[in-house]
Amino acid sequence: MKEKIVSIEKLKQITLKLKGKGKKIILCHGVFDLLHVGHINYFQEAKSYGDILVVSVTSDQYVRKGPNRPAFHETNRIKTLAALKITDYIILSKNPTSVPIIRDIKPDFYCKGPDYKSHQHDVSGEIKNEVSAIKKIGGKTIYTKGVTFSSSRLLNKHTEIYNDQQKLFLNKIKKKYQFSRIRELIKNFENLNILIVGETIIDQYIFCETLGKSGKEPVLALRDLKTEEYLGGAAALSRHMSTFCKKITLLSMIGEKGDYLNKIKKKLPKNVHFQYIKKKNSPTILKRRFLDNVNKNKVLGVYKINDEILSKKQDKIFCNKLKKMIPKYDLVVVSDYGHGLISKKATSLICGLSKYSALNAQVNAANVGYHSMRNYKNVNCVIINENEIRHEMRNKNDKIEFLMKQLSISQNFKDLIVTRGNQGSVLYNKKNKKINYCGAYAKTTVDKIGAGDAMLSIISMCLKCKFDKDLALLTGSLAAAQSVETVGNKESINKIQILKNLENILK
Repeated sequence: MKEKIVSIEKLKQITLKLKGKGKKIILCHGVFDLLHVGHINYFQEAKSYGDILVVSVTSDQYVRKGPNRPAFHETNRIKTLAALKITDYIILSKNPTSVPIIRDIKPDFYCKGPDYKSHQHDVSGEIKNEVSAIKKIGGKTIYTKGVTFSSSRLLNKHTEIYNDQQKLFLNKIKKKYQFSRIRELIKNFENLNILIVGETIIDQYIFCETLGKSGKEPVLALRDLKTEEYLGGAAALSRHMSTFCKKITLLSMIGEKGDYLNKIKKKLPKNVHFQYIKKKNSPTILKRRFLDNVNKNKVLGVYKINDEILSKKQDKIFCNKLKKMIPKYDLVVVSDYGHGLISKKATSLICGLSKYSALNAQVNAANVGYHSMRNYKNVNCVIINENEIRHEMRNKNDKIEFLMKQLSISQNFKDLIVTRGNQGSVLYNKKNKKINYCGAYAKTTVDKIGAGDAMLSIISMCLKCKFDKDLALLTGSLAAAQSVETVGNKESINKIQILKNLENILK
């Protein structure tokens, strides 16, 4: 069995020799998370077209089947396939698609199941690239004809990937929507004209090796190994929304000297129009976080920031921009970090002029005790975490539902969403006085930073487009889950990944 599992380099040599002997090579590719009779039929039919059956298996890091997937580690998946008599060679694919493997081993036939024959049903769109790749090397794509089964459907129904509460929630959505309808609804996001307002932040992550206590002082000593920089703040929001919408405008601020401006422009997607003011006597906000390189735990945070409010002159310029811009947009998304950009006057303009507004007003180490969302009223969609709402309401004991109702009434928030970490999220609609609950879907939590913005970016579009509240919560929660599974804002929320997650979670 071990002789079947080979590296790509070894497989290239093997297939070259086999081809020299006139053997026909067949390639099958997939996740194969739960091996079932449908896979056996698929392999048998594929093998009938040639002599040598190669199966490439998507590695764990590229599986986009939804939360808690893959259910089985890549090592177990390739061992199971190698145990089948019908397979000849197994390879672990360290790429998101099979295209590199097709180019390397040049199979005579590339076999896919019958559900891939209609390319428009492929959410990722990669089947077209794979068909093109096999055609270029002189091979042929074969679509098998056997009855298909779904690993995702079997796992969802018969395993403990989701708890009972989550299963009830998902079944409720399944009864209302087919995936094709959800796909159509998300496609409507393309037509939204979106304005994002908030501070642009540079998130700098410094990965270190812990050396121990300094020999002469009671100080922890670290060795700097590598540094990574990501766009944070409102700029991260624009990246999250960029794959869903055709045009986005980001209205933000940077430092007086324009530090990091070129990097910001370079990292922003092409469909994001960046407008900004240069805040006087201020740097571009830089938040450094020192992490232990082994477990990725944060050791220390050091911020380069000026929290003073804009000067009267600059605030007037900024407010004039808001007056001209806001009426032109369908959706205004505000991520207010309390670092001096958005004044009370600017807040009034946002609340008063927006056709539809969405808000995340965060409490953080730099503004705790000073920053409040009380300046915001009549906002359509607000997201806040449980600690923040308890701080806002100065109440640590009452039920979260009671606090949500009180805040919604006092500020006239239409839809208020509270995130609760591994307890999921809660949505309260003021008009209907109805509460919706959604569980958490993150498999692992690497870093919570940016999760609220990730959820806001998606759920604001869902609610603006009048999604069912449960479906909006689920879609936003999947975005948050994707966010916490990576360091900071390193990876932006991707439309295809959200669609694939929804497609598989609702099977």
